[in-house]
Amino acid sequence: MSASLAGPVEVVNFGCRLNIAEGEGVRAAARAAGVRDTIIFNSCAVTDEAVRQARQAVRRALRERPGAEVVVTGCAAELERETFAAMGARVVSNDAKGLAQSYGGAAAEAGVRPYAPALSGADHARAFLGVQTGCSHSCTFCATVLARGTARSASVDAVVASARTALDRGQREIILTGVDLASYGDDSGTTLAALVEALLALPVERLRLSSLDPDRIDDALFVLLTQEARVMPHVHLSLQAGDDMVLTRMKRRHRRADAVALIERLKAARPEVAIGADLIAGFPTEDDAMFANSLALIDDCDIVFGHIFPYSPRAGTPAARMPQVGRTIARERAAILREANARRRQDWLGTQVGHTASMLVERDGVSGHAENFAAVALTAPAAPGTIIDVRLSARDGDRMIATQIEAKDIAA
Repeated sequence: MSASLAGPVEVVNFGCRLNIAEGEGVRAAARAAGVRDTIIFNSCAVTDEAVRQARQAVRRALRERPGAEVVVTGCAAELERETFAAMGARVVSNDAKGLAQSYGGAAAEAGVRPYAPALSGADHARAFLGVQTGCSHSCTFCATVLARGTARSASVDAVVASARTALDRGQREIILTGVDLASYGDDSGTTLAALVEALLALPVERLRLSSLDPDRIDDALFVLLTQEARVMPHVHLSLQAGDDMVLTRMKRRHRRADAVALIERLKAARPEVAIGADLIAGFPTEDDAMFANSLALIDDCDIVFGHIFPYSPRAGTPAARMPQVGRTIARERAAILREANARRRQDWLGTQVGHTASMLVERDGVSGHAENFAAVALTAPAAPGTIIDVRLSARDGDRMIATQIEAKDIAA
């Protein structure tokens, strides 16, 4: 969860990078409407816990800020509109949250609208650029299609214009994000690879992609991920499980062997690439052997950045009607996966000691990320927003300690 204060309007973003990017449009729309003393919760619904946190935050705001208008938008608002309205909050649909009339007068009617790029604010060293929303797949565990509808993409020209805005204000790394990023362009006859190529025609220094479906990495995108230096060597994959029966019941479009083979190809073509993955523990019908396959996937695929969470049933999804393994077991299995992933990450970070890297310095002047997304802490401050060369001298928990070096010293 992140909060953005904007004078009389406070925007609180929950969940994914896309929500962070879209939160800037929410703030701009509320400003354009001229509203005052308003708290807008841009909610998430990826898990039951995410929805619970949104409900809790809304209740707290209504209790502690009785004179303020409380607005709820985002995915949880779509799925629990009546719940939030009964609390006393104003509910704005996902598709209308970027419209001024949603805040200044009667809320805009819900409905599918063309998707415009969503660009995060200028107050971060990196720019999150939402280029796609919705999903046209039918994974049995996911409520996203209920909350955001089918996949829609912003135009290449509009995305390029938003990227120029980020570059003009000094942001040197752009992160492309979306609900189903790899499906970008399916609705308009283009591809994610074509979008990346268009963005690389700009003077962007670092381009990073958020979560990708492994079955949608075509040859053109593979080449960009492995041969283009400005595309960061960090690939995050929506794997979800490491057992074929679980993947089938999830209605995923890849199998375990596909994931392993893809990562072997990525590593062979670009050995420095770091792998991240989304994984769900305790999916309905998952037995000990199935879970063991998912656990082994962390080592088999060299996953160093795991986004791991226990399965929680989402109302209206097919998985919610399947035989459940129980929340306690799901949480226990998620903890085991996180521990295994933490060990893998620690081992990987240990291999980085003594290497040089390029890092983008964050707002505090002492932290940032290397090209491979390793977290870095500087021994002495550097100018926020700059990209500097560093020597990685030690591992400290989940981050690397580094010292800035001059370009002429890199080979020393």
